[in-house]
Amino acid sequence: MPRPAPPISTLAALALAVLTGACTRPAGIAFNGDASERVWPQPPDRARIRYLGEIRSTDSLDAELTPAQSVGRFVFGKRPAVGMTQPLGVCTDGGDRVFIADGGEPALHVFDLRSGKHQRWSPDPKRGGFVRPVAVAFVPPDRVAVADSGAGRVFLFDDQGSLVGVLGEGVLQRPCGLVMRPGTQRLFVADPAAHQVVEMALDGTEVGRLGSRGDYPGRFNFPTQVAFDADGRLYVADSLNFRVQVFGPGLEFIRFIGHKGDMPGYFAQPKGVALDRDGHLYVVDANFEAVQVFTGEGDLLLAFGREGRGPGEFWLPTGIHVDGTGRIWVADSYNRRVQVFQYMGEEAVP
Repeated sequence: MPRPAPPISTLAALALAVLTGACTRPAGIAFNGDASERVWPQPPDRARIRYLGEIRSTDSLDAELTPAQSVGRFVFGKRPAVGMTQPLGVCTDGGDRVFIADGGEPALHVFDLRSGKHQRWSPDPKRGGFVRPVAVAFVPPDRVAVADSGAGRVFLFDDQGSLVGVLGEGVLQRPCGLVMRPGTQRLFVADPAAHQVVEMALDGTEVGRLGSRGDYPGRFNFPTQVAFDADGRLYVADSLNFRVQVFGPGLEFIRFIGHKGDMPGYFAQPKGVALDRDGHLYVVDANFEAVQVFTGEGDLLLAFGREGRGPGEFWLPTGIHVDGTGRIWVADSYNRRVQVFQYMGEEAVP
């Protein structure tokens, strides 16, 4: 015999309880991952990198619900989680928002770490739409640039998700990594099809080009990602030359970091590059399923990660970003997530 539905008074009381709980619920979020004490290197060495968690879907963040949303969840149940298909690039706005380029959707996911809310940005199809967004960069004070290798363009959004510009028509072939040069309005874009790094103004004007195909200093073989350090030095992941090239503020060649090989300090397929506040270079190797950390001069400090699906393990990682608080964001593409780590400070590095 079916159980009778609860009376209206009971439903009203339960709804009131939900509303009361929602009104008193503290703000903020927590990573919904395994936040056990995973650190690199392992004890007894002093820890330098600590695992924080992951963003896999809207369920990964603890969203703060409004009273109306709380009642809706009570009555209709929880909405299905919105996940990612192939996260390839990641950055933050220097605050609480994380931007993730999803080449499989295709879309730009925007997660707010404070509210736990999620948005999905995409250009109006009348403006061409996304084909394969692969990288994202924050453009101070309030713009977000997305490199689309399939469309051969860079899409520029305002901080509310409205498209405000399309760059690269007739200039870029297959834009991949991109970064703003600190203190300027110049965007540097790695174009692996051209084997060059292209410098552009935010109105789409080409300012200059760096490199050509080859293996000599200042030449590239499918460069994929770019990053600047605090002193204006440019780092380029020269992927199929199996190295990172470093250029000075005047774009003069300084040095190579790494060579082809399977030993620590060598590369198989370097992709993402990023710098922390102390000038350490982080290089994602998609084939090694790991991140290697170097001094700015190229000395290997440590590596973290291995092949797998658990915390601190990767499956074809691509993009990486280090924010101002020392959080390290890694786009773990085939695991359909972004993993988050914490750099623990210069005092932890010998």
